[in-house]
Amino acid sequence: MKNIRSIAFHTGSREELLPDFNKDFPYIASRAQIDHYAGRFVPWHWHRAVELFYMESGTLTYHTPGGKISFPAGSGGFVNSNILHMTKSLSQAENTIALVHLFDTSLIAGEQGCRIERKYITPLAAASQIEIIPLFPEDPEAKHILDLILSAFYIPGDTFGCEIRLRQALSEIWLALLERSHSVRLQNSISGRHNDKIKQMMVYIHEHYPEKISVSQLAEAAYLSERECFRVFHDCLHTTPVDYMKSYRLQAACRMLADGREPITAIGHACGIGSSSYFGKVFREYAGCSPSEYRQKWQDCDNTRQ
Repeated sequence: MKNIRSIAFHTGSREELLPDFNKDFPYIASRAQIDHYAGRFVPWHWHRAVELFYMESGTLTYHTPGGKISFPAGSGGFVNSNILHMTKSLSQAENTIALVHLFDTSLIAGEQGCRIERKYITPLAAASQIEIIPLFPEDPEAKHILDLILSAFYIPGDTFGCEIRLRQALSEIWLALLERSHSVRLQNSISGRHNDKIKQMMVYIHEHYPEKISVSQLAEAAYLSERECFRVFHDCLHTTPVDYMKSYRLQAACRMLADGREPITAIGHACGIGSSSYFGKVFREYAGCSPSEYRQKWQDCDNTRQ
């Protein structure tokens, strides 16, 4: 199991880059140390792989277009394929650690188009109305699934047959989640179209954030009117296009401050915010400290952890 302290993205996208994801066995297990991420949160992203997670410690809030759910230690859940989500630690006083399985459904589905895929995999993986299935230990059925998720992390990776044992464990978890999701899968969903449009606009922001971006340019990137652009941002990310662009630029600034030594004035321009005085003002509102204080804090933290 690999310790993870940051997130990487595919070029020109907010799809998470999974460098250890191999085609011959599309699965990775990680121990996500959220307190080590800049800002103690994982920004909006998605991945084709489905996600199973178990909270080892702390409390983590998952945000999706459908809302937010807080997961304390001992709870966990399932995040569906290609679902936009972000996570944020609720406390700065405790370690927030999530154990995460990420795997492509082909691992348990078998050959594309086969009966197992059609009957058991697609009904859940293609249900866009199912963003997250939360699991809390107070519910006996959910507790059983949580125990399966946790125990799957401790299948020895260097023993004979470990891949088959892991696939068997993930298949058992999937079947339990499929049964649990039955009533939700019967509901109609119109989120698919909005999901595609918001991703197109997020990609545009990711590619052009150092530049000046108007709402009309952003709307055109997804073939929408400005009014529809505002509606999609409100429905999916619960914010406005302008506020999201500002937030993304500040996230980029946080990464630059934490990882490099460029002058603060240069970072203000590089992330698309502009003059040092305005950058300092909006950064303090966002992070609760000045850019130089933020840099010192996170670089000192990195030196301590090494």
